[in-house]
Amino acid sequence: MPEKAGIGSALRFATELVAWIATPWALAPHSVPLAVLSVIVLIGLPTLFSTPGDKRHVIVAVPGVVTILLVLLQLVAAVVSSWLAWAPAVAVVVSLLAAATELPRWRRLLR
Repeated sequence: MPEKAGIGSALRFATELVAWIATPWALAPHSVPLAVLSVIVLIGLPTLFSTPGDKRHVIVAVPGVVTILLVLLQLVAAVVSSWLAWAPAVAVVVSLLAAATELPRWRRLLR
């Protein structure tokens, strides 16, 4: 059954937003095409691939471990990019946000 909207979902979405914004921000000074590609990957892959029971609409069904890897990609992108693109105080908040979001969901996905 899909997770009910709650604090975990809100934190996850906040982390995704940070990844979608900070990653191209960090990459754009080096390569605009790479910055655009990062947004396509960070938004497109989790939209296309999902675990049945985790989301209501599944386009391509994958096991829970794949969803966890896609979430890890988002978390790593959010944390690393925030440290590269923004002030350290903001990056610390992003790092704490990323650390607080996923363990209960991952336990459920691995069942």
